[in-house]
Order: sequence, then C-alpha cells, then structure tokens
Amino acid sequence: MEITWLGHSCFRIRGNKTTIVTDPYSSEGGETSLKLTADVVTVSHQDAGHSYVQGVTGPSKLITGPGEYEIGGVLILGIATYHDNVGGAERGKNTIYLMKMDEISLLHCGDLGHMLSAATIEEIGGVDVLIVPVGNKTTIGAATAAELVRRLEPKVVIPMHYPAKNMDTDLEPADKFLKEVGVKEITPQPKLSITKSKLPLTTQVVILNI
Repeated sequence: MEITWLGHSCFRIRGNKTTIVTDPYSSEGGETSLKLTADVVTVSHQDAGHSYVQGVTGPSKLITGPGEYEIGGVLILGIATYHDNVGGAERGKNTIYLMKMDEISLLHCGDLGHMLSAATIEEIGGVDVLIVPVGNKTTIGAATAAELVRRLEPKVVIPMHYPAKNMDTDLEPADKFLKEVGVKEITPQPKLSITKSKLPLTTQVVILNI
C-alpha cells in the first residue's frame, strides 16, 4: 500500500489492484489544482473542501456515506459520525471510512469533530493505519486526536487537516499533536509505502509532505 497526502483531508491510497482518493477538494475559484484518477472516491461530508469529485477521473465507485461496500478486492465500511461535538447541531454529519486493502486495515476520519464512542471503537476493531485530523476549530484537536490514538492503538498514525503549504492556515499546527503523543522530532516524507509484514510493533507517527 502506498499513501500520499494531497492536502486538507485528501489522500491517494494505492493498493495492489485498487486506488482510492479520499475527500477531493476544490480551490476558491471552483477549479481543483488536483488532476487525479482513482477507482474509488470517498467523501466524508458535503463541503467543497471534501467533496469535489469532479477533480477525479475514472472512479467506478463513489462513496458518500455510511454503509458496507466492496470493490476491487477492497472492503470499505462507512460509519456515521459528526462534524462537531454537539451531535451535528453546528456542522452536520461526517462519515469515517474503515478500509481493508492488501491485508491492511486503514481508518480515514474525514472531518471528525468528536471522540468516537466505545461502541464505534468496538465496531471498528483493529486499526493498522489511522489518518486523523488534528487542527482543531472545525475538527478534533491535538488532545482528542491523541486520546483517539490511545484508544484505537493503531500501528501507524498519519495526522491531517493542519496548516501545510499555505493550506488550512487558520488551524493549529501538527506540532501540538506531536507533543500530545510524545514525539519530539520527526522527518516528513513524501509518501508512505507499507505492507502488512512491515507494520511497526508499536505506534509510529508519520508526517507526510504535500
């Protein structure tokens, strides 16, 4: 599996047979700077910064909400959550996606706005790779994201939705999350290539460049 961060909550996840793009976004002018192709597109919520599916060509499956899906040998479970911590009263709903690809379990949290319930954590089960927002304000922040890491106990954590390359400049930096999880120094990398056999034994945080 190869994971590339494209900004905001958008990732390209390439497996042996299937490519998934999560939360494609548009610019303020209504045109996307991304030129992507994928087999599957997932959308966590209907906001232009997360649902610009016109920026992706070739998808045979568009997933925009909760449910169970299977395509190209990939199992995807969409689980209903909220974009805030008041039951969606402020920002509405959000869908998190548990993807099982190439024997790896990956959870993309979209714009999750609250701590997951014990029931949801039990439903998710084991997580190898957790992609989690950390920027606060419109999602969970550093402290809640760190607590989610402790509860899910993933092998790899990839923070997202924080200021990077002049994007999301009004959000809190990733450094605050790194401090919460006890990581002092980390070297960003352009992508993460990983297999089931090469997953770390203990939780490792990976910072990706855009």
